[in-house]
Amino acid sequence: MLGNRQQSHESSRETELGIALPLWLPGQRSARIGAAEAGNAVAAEASAAGRLRLAGLVREAAWEIDLRRAELAAAEARNAGLDALTRDVSRRVDAGDLAPADLLAVDAERLAATAALTQAQLDLHAARVRWTALTGLTEAPLPQVPDAAAPAVTNDEHPELRLAALAIELARKRLEFVRASNRDAPVLSTRVRQEVSRGPEPNTHGIGLALRIPLGTAARNEPMLAAALADLELAQAREQELRRQLEADQLAAHAAVDAARRQLADQDRRARLLRERLRLIEKSFQAGETSLPETLRALTAAAEADASLLRQHAALGRAAARLEQTLGIAP
Repeated sequence: MLGNRQQSHESSRETELGIALPLWLPGQRSARIGAAEAGNAVAAEASAAGRLRLAGLVREAAWEIDLRRAELAAAEARNAGLDALTRDVSRRVDAGDLAPADLLAVDAERLAATAALTQAQLDLHAARVRWTALTGLTEAPLPQVPDAAAPAVTNDEHPELRLAALAIELARKRLEFVRASNRDAPVLSTRVRQEVSRGPEPNTHGIGLALRIPLGTAARNEPMLAAALADLELAQAREQELRRQLEADQLAAHAAVDAARRQLADQDRRARLLRERLRLIEKSFQAGETSLPETLRALTAAAEADASLLRQHAALGRAAARLEQTLGIAP
């Protein structure tokens, strides 16, 4: 503060300059530094946890595209099979071996398969649009099924749990700061005073120091302490809930991977059997020993089995990727 007064009757001028400086309480400075460092650590770990969450979205989008590719491949294979059958039936109708109604039946099946192919193309396009919106890339790489023996991290190393643990540490540091700040900061005031005389009196100079020490009161301290304790308890509760949720998610993800592997093996055997059955029935149909409806049913069953096999492969990859996500493993 700066004061300047004129005293005309004494022909003098008075100038006063003052500075007030707040002082740290014992332990307050180190507590503040500790809280700031803990806050920086939380911010850094939040970035890592955010990257893992983004990786999860990218994984889901990649396997969604893989699933749509599988469905498109199955639809194309079904169309190719029906096209070949249509040509064969048309030739035999022209030769008088089959009735025209048989050609109409196979044409109807082919049109239905063409509609399914168009829908599969649209679904793949939509999945690619979502991928581009998420990643900015126009092409998605072919995802690989994660190795079943890939090393896992312990729960304490999971980015989300590390973030929760650092949030607890931040709450503790803030509580320490509140406890160290049990009253308002002392204030050291310095004042310099100068009086310049314009008469015969001598000039005067003065320096003054003052220390103001506020007293802590329950009305001031208890609400801040209660709020800091509540923040700490909330951070601890969140960490415990997150740990339980991660453990449950990991158990479910392990079970999903095991089930997907078994289902893939079953679907593979089923697809091989139905393809072999279709081969035999087509041979019998060409020999005139099997009816067209029976051949169409065999073709449909084999195509659906192949489609299920491709979908199950994508389902296994997605389940394995989700397991890695719950374990905190970055792709």
